[in-house]
Amino acid sequence: MAEFNLDEVKKRYEKLRGKYNLPSFEEMNKDFSIEKIAESETDFLTREIRRFISDKIYNYLRFIETLINPANAPMFIFSAIKMLTPEDKKLLNGIYNKLSQIDLELIRLDISSSEEEDVKFIMDTFGAWEMIKKDLSGIVKKVNIVKEEKEEKSGGGYFG
Repeated sequence: MAEFNLDEVKKRYEKLRGKYNLPSFEEMNKDFSIEKIAESETDFLTREIRRFISDKIYNYLRFIETLINPANAPMFIFSAIKMLTPEDKKLLNGIYNKLSQIDLELIRLDISSSEEEDVKFIMDTFGAWEMIKKDLSGIVKKVNIVKEEKEEKSGGGYFG
């Protein structure tokens, strides 16, 4: 199979964008790295876009799940959890619920979907992601700032 050309992927995406009023290629690429579609040939561009969205959603869902339920979590997670306020934890639970709903929809669409359903999913998820990333970014920044302050006060770290 011949590889797609990125310009060809962009042209095909622009046709879909015109037909369905999708976000720009640049916006989608910035958040979901859809330019990687050019690495393989496909007749189902919306399905491939959905696949890249799925990867990102899955990774963040697992990260948040680890913060909410840290069984067998890496050590840095425990110090991060200590930095979270009850409001942060409530926000994380809300984000987790949104990502879980998206994940369930991904499973449904993997079983059976059409271009129109994929497009609706892409548009809905892009909108939801814009809100999620703002909320999650705020929590991550807060944890990082508080962690840095604690490290400064303690002299840097543990030398067991």
